[in-house]
Amino acid sequence: MFWRGGLPLVTIRNLLDNGVHFGHTTQRWNPKMKGFILTERCGSYILDMRETIRGIVTAVDFIRDTVARGGEVLFIGTKRQAQQVIFKQASRVGQHYIAHRWLGGLLTNFSTVSKSLVRMKELEEARLDDSVSTKKEQLIRGRELQKLRRSLGGIRNMTKLPALLWVVDTNREGIAVEEARKLGIPVVAILDSNCDPDLVQFPIPGNDDSIRSIELLTGIVADAVAQGLVERHKAPQDDIEPMAEWEKQLLQSGDSSGETRPISGTDRPLDGDLSKGPAPQDEELSD
Repeated sequence: MFWRGGLPLVTIRNLLDNGVHFGHTTQRWNPKMKGFILTERCGSYILDMRETIRGIVTAVDFIRDTVARGGEVLFIGTKRQAQQVIFKQASRVGQHYIAHRWLGGLLTNFSTVSKSLVRMKELEEARLDDSVSTKKEQLIRGRELQKLRRSLGGIRNMTKLPALLWVVDTNREGIAVEEARKLGIPVVAILDSNCDPDLVQFPIPGNDDSIRSIELLTGIVADAVAQGLVERHKAPQDDIEPMAEWEKQLLQSGDSSGETRPISGTDRPLDGDLSKGPAPQDEELSD
């Protein structure tokens, strides 16, 4: 068992048991991943789990330290296999997430996104007082609210740009990765054999199509976030950013065993049942 910063990480056996080592077929690969590939078997690449362990150790250190200093993490995974995992693990440690379609400009045009978040909260408050609107107006507002929740429900409490991204499938989430690059936001990501390692600062070679693989690696990332929150709570207050109210609730919700529980309001998806798959295609925000 590998340990880092008080966190039990993972063994190579754990990685193998969860299928993290399986890459794509030899016809689908990125030559830049050559250094992360161990061998070929039955027409598919086998990723080098020693490189995966190295990537995990480096990423966990960075994530823990970033969160301890007051940074926030944005979990991203919109493919069907990742949606429930992203919601579950991000909610467990009180972080932001995007589990449906990424809206273009979400990072690079965050001021516009912030206005949409304000609008979403206004609609939620207005829904509590149905006496001031007709049934038709209620229906229109309800549809608008549903659309906003589906697109932005996972970042409803995000008041600033995240300090780092956790990404499942950098090919699918290419727009998010590119926006992070433009803004200098570090990216920690699972890299399958068909990905470009040059696009991320903290690559973790692994299978980005298997639910078990995604769940294992995302869980490790969430554990690193939880450890960072604990260290932030213990650190001198002058050294870190002020803790948000939801973060205080998150720390208070942990039980005596150290397990971190979701804060109030995060025990179910804000944007509907994620098991039903991706949301309809919403309009992108202009850059």
